[in-house]
Amino acid sequence: MQNISRTNARRQIGHELLFCAWLADAAGGDRYEYHRGFLAKDLDRGPKRRLDEKQRAALERLAARARWAADKGCVHLIQERLGPDTYSYVAIARPRAPGARNPLADIELAEAA
Repeated sequence: MQNISRTNARRQIGHELLFCAWLADAAGGDRYEYHRGFLAKDLDRGPKRRLDEKQRAALERLAARARWAADKGCVHLIQERLGPDTYSYVAIARPRAPGARNPLADIELAEAA
């Protein structure tokens, strides 16, 4: 079993492609922390925004891909409270049936572009 955790103390925005690479090789029970912070506030575009536009857009793509994987039944999404306004957002891989095709095969080329 492979466990990947992104636990750097400094703010670091994950990348959708890294999440997809993890998902392609993940075994049931593997965990991937795809964000640490307060997702709703970090995605905010208003005057109190926390991230610059490039970081916010990357986080939005990553969060959308995590939701996509959950909708496809590939992962469970959980959040763990770390402190006030700070959460760890984690994807936990679900076991795949023997011979099941890679979940990333369902990504349409238009989405990837």
